[in-house]
This record gives sequence, C-alpha cells and structure tokens, in this order.
Amino acid sequence: MKLNDIIDRIKLPFRKEKELFSALYTILGFYPHNIEYYKMALMHKSIRKRNDKGKPLNNERLEFLGDAILDAAVGYIVYRHYEGKREGFLTNTRSKLVSRDTLGKIANEMGLGNLLLSAGHSTSHNSYVEGNAFEALVGAIYLDRGYEACLEFFEKRVLGRYVDIDKVAFKEVNFKSKLLEWSQKNRVRMDFRMLKQKKDENGSPIFSFQVMLEGIEGERGTGYSKKEAQQLASKDTLQRLKREPQFVDAIFQAKTDRTKMEEEPAMAVPDTEQEQNFIIEQEPKESPAEEPANPAPKRNRKSKQTSVSSNGEDALNDEFLAKRSDLVDYDLSDVTHKEKSREEIIAEAEAAAFADD
Repeated sequence: MKLNDIIDRIKLPFRKEKELFSALYTILGFYPHNIEYYKMALMHKSIRKRNDKGKPLNNERLEFLGDAILDAAVGYIVYRHYEGKREGFLTNTRSKLVSRDTLGKIANEMGLGNLLLSAGHSTSHNSYVEGNAFEALVGAIYLDRGYEACLEFFEKRVLGRYVDIDKVAFKEVNFKSKLLEWSQKNRVRMDFRMLKQKKDENGSPIFSFQVMLEGIEGERGTGYSKKEAQQLASKDTLQRLKREPQFVDAIFQAKTDRTKMEEEPAMAVPDTEQEQNFIIEQEPKESPAEEPANPAPKRNRKSKQTSVSSNGEDALNDEFLAKRSDLVDYDLSDVTHKEKSREEIIAEAEAAAFADD
C-alpha cells in the first residue's frame, strides 16, 4: 500500500467530520461546540448501533427532549407574534407549526435527510423519520448551546426561510374536524374503521383508516400515525362529497332507512293487566247427605288401630287409651330420638293410669 493511500485513509474520518461541521453550519448558522450531540441526533434506530455497555445509540432520547423544547419555543414565538389572539387560536397555530408533517417538510428543505444518509441511516423519504430527526436536532442544540439558541434557530433559520407563519396560522388543515362538523350538522353517523397496521422496513408504524358514513364506505388514508391517516381519509372524503352527488344520496338514503327503523312504532300494544295467579281455586262443596236417625257411634281411630293386636300388652294399651281420651292433642316437646323398650312403655302407661285414679 502506498504512503499516500495510508495518509488518505487516516485523513478520511477527519474529512467526514469536517464535512459534517460544514453542513451543520449551513443549517444552524453556527458551528457546534460538541459535535457528538449532533452525531447522535442523526442516528436513526434502524442502524442498530450500540455503545460499549451494549445500550442502543439512536436519536430517540434527543427527539423526546427536542419535542418539549419546540413546544415551549414555538409557543412563545406565536404568543409574541399574535398579540390579543385567544388561547384556542394560539394552540392551533403552534400545533400546525410543530406537526410531524410540517417538521418533515422543513427537515427535507434543509437537507437533513442527506445528513441522515451520510451518518449511515438507511434510505427513507418519509416525513415521519425526517420530522423526528428535526426534533432530535433541536434537542442537540439545547444540550450544546441552551434554550436561547433553540429559540433563535427556529425564529431566524426556520421562520421566514422555510415557513410562513401567517399562512400556516390561517390555513385550515384539520380535515377530520371539518368532516365531523358536516356529519353533526346533517346528523349523519361517522366512524373511522382501521384497515391495517404494520411497520415499514425501518420499523416505523404505518396505519390505514377508512371513513364510514352511515355504514357507507368513504375514502381511505395511510400515514405514519393514526391522526395522519384519518386526516388524509377525511380530506379525500370531503372532496368526494363535493364532486359526487350519488355518494351524498347514498349516505342520506342510509340515514333515512336507519331513522325509519328506529322510529317505526310497535304493531301490538302490550296488555297492562296482570294475571292473578296467586289465588288458589277451591273445589265446589257437595251438599251434606242426610244423616240417619240413629247414627252408628264413631270409633276412636287409635282404638281401632290398637284393637288389631291380640296379646296382653296391646290390650293394656287399649284400656289406657280408652281412659285417656284427652291424649288426642299431645305435646311433642319431650320426644327424643332414643327408642324406648317395651318394659318402659308399659311402666309409663301404668303410671299414667294410676295418676288419674
């Protein structure tokens, strides 16, 4: 290997870092103090790089930090730019300026996508990845230079050069809100049906939604967030409502069928009388037969039962029962489960008989 080749190979890392310094100066308007923050901001998670301890190195943490700093900085810029405007207008304007779509377009215009490629990032041309990189870049500026540098960067390097704040503020981009307003005004049921959820080659989630109006299929939308997909589906559905009268007719016909079914009266009115099923019906009583002049004397049931016995013990019991006719109504409180012997029964009967003498 020639000496010049060895020297070029040694100089290569320094040359790449010099190129990164130059590219960042074009974007930021200043040279970084600590280039490592900015290198981290340009590392997408798809490169799967790890440090010596095995922890992943990517821009997700800086993205989180930059998102919070952007909200504060842009909120202050909007507050100062529109004096006297109400809170709702200011919030709406800030959300438009820091939306994923807006930040992705800014990053693309700045050439941030080229730096992502030079840092080893796999090819990607969606606003989701580039918007995240822009937020990570703001996080790097905050760690490197502080909050004032972030505020100055967005105010002087972004607004006026890449974004017209007034056009953004007064441009209606919430198509979902517009479609919802139309459906509520016309009392049309509107829903979003998720069609698909997957991930692209970089691991970023992709969502697909379809608008449903009174069960009629509207347009579909696909994006890197649920909000983005629903916005796109709402936008195309609004355009279809304007250009296709048949689509509108089908929606209102479906609405008519639904309301007609809901308002259709019942054919039979339920009876309010309740069946009196708690009364026990009595059988008709038969007229009593004429009793004979000299009726036969009634026999005691117990005496009849005991008379069938022929031994001496049963005869003694019959005699006892004849004397104690009042035993028909008796108390069972002293009855136990213990069976008594025949001798005990005779002894108790004799004692009861002698007690009455």
